[in-house]
Amino acid sequence: MEEVRIDTANPTPEDSQQSVRDSQLCFKINHTMPYTEEYNALIKELFVDGIGEGSRIMSPITVVRAKNVKIGKNVVIMNNCLMMSAGGITIEDNVLVGANSQLISNNHDLYQRSIITCKPVHLKSNCWIGAGSTILPGITIGKNAVVGAGSVVTKDVPDDCIAVGNPAKVIKKIPY
Repeated sequence: MEEVRIDTANPTPEDSQQSVRDSQLCFKINHTMPYTEEYNALIKELFVDGIGEGSRIMSPITVVRAKNVKIGKNVVIMNNCLMMSAGGITIEDNVLVGANSQLISNNHDLYQRSIITCKPVHLKSNCWIGAGSTILPGITIGKNAVVGAGSVVTKDVPDDCIAVGNPAKVIKKIPY
């Protein structure tokens, strides 16, 4: 997977406008009554129609570069989720993301801190991300996989597996 590098010290006018837009929309969402038409319209606007039917996102939420997030159908993202999505975040259908989780597709260069290094995060269908988990750049969580609460995922999790810990390790295959 190819790493993309972005110089945050020299943002394009479009990047600056996008940053302001996302920050203001997150603020509005976080101060609007959930389960209302206004709330749903703000969520749809934030994700630029990149959110599937039946998906639910609970506030508060923080999203940076929301245009890089694609959310499938019937996804549930619980309260206080952070999405750092410069590298792209794809969430397939029927995914559960627990409260206080972080989906992070970018990091800072070790030597040039204004440079962010970006790799996509991919949550495959029917996976479950436990509360308080962190998914790091370049990680794919497989179909039907489970990430235990509080885990820090530094390596891909295969389909039908349970991974837990810091760093997360696969502890078992889910029997079907």
